[in-house]
Amino acid sequence: MNINPWVVTCIVLIIAIAVLVFLYFKGSKLQKEQEEQRAKIADAAQQITMLVIDKKRMPLKDSGLPQIVLDQTPKRAQRSKVPIVKAKVGPRIMSLIADEDVYDLIPVKAEIRAMVSGIYITDINNFRKAPVPEPEKKGLMAKLRRSANNASKELSVVKAEQEAEKAKKKKK
Repeated sequence: MNINPWVVTCIVLIIAIAVLVFLYFKGSKLQKEQEEQRAKIADAAQQITMLVIDKKRMPLKDSGLPQIVLDQTPKRAQRSKVPIVKAKVGPRIMSLIADEDVYDLIPVKAEIRAMVSGIYITDINNFRKAPVPEPEKKGLMAKLRRSANNASKELSVVKAEQEAEKAKKKKK
């Protein structure tokens, strides 16, 4: 059997186009569902004043959220790390989930006003103008820059000590 390479190429192209069309329609459907969910969350949001105690990214099952939340979450999502904020809301200390866009803007050990929908922080207003810590970059280049900065600081300290010793020797 001798198969023409053009036939194989055409079949592969048809399959690839079919997959792309499927992914396009599936993606647009998921995007519409996400927009509807965001609209529902925005409708149910309330403004709450809270004192942020701590914030971390941790697995959902280690976060201290209510058991009903863990039961409703799929198993694969329970292992993924989510942004958790521990805050004092009124007399109670609560664990809340922050939106990815808002998480880096939340200051620690500061009082903020936040739009909260259930246990989900959607937006914040830093009304005390507390300083927001700079998120630390954890890539390879950031580590190299940090080590280079530390090395240059140590080098400048050593040079200053050597110059001080030279100055002492000249005085003698």
